[in-house]
Amino acid sequence: MFRLMATQAKRHPSLIPLFFFIGLGASGAGLYLSRLAMFSPDVCWDKTNNPEPWNKLRYNQQYKFVAVNTDYKHLKKNGPDF
Repeated sequence: MFRLMATQAKRHPSLIPLFFFIGLGASGAGLYLSRLAMFSPDVCWDKTNNPEPWNKLRYNQQYKFVAVNTDYKHLKKNGPDF
């Protein structure tokens, strides 16, 4: 497959940016999926030591990738401790 891409790029040099941006998008998607699999509180890999990791989140801990209008450092807890 890479051999075919290399021969096509030699014949048509205008395809080189296309191959570059497709590779960049695929690697970005792979990195984002690996970030979600490793650091998301919704994913549980070890069910024996920590079966419910979402219960150990603090109220001022940011776990979203982008928080637009929320400053997690200055949040105050509204509910009781369980």
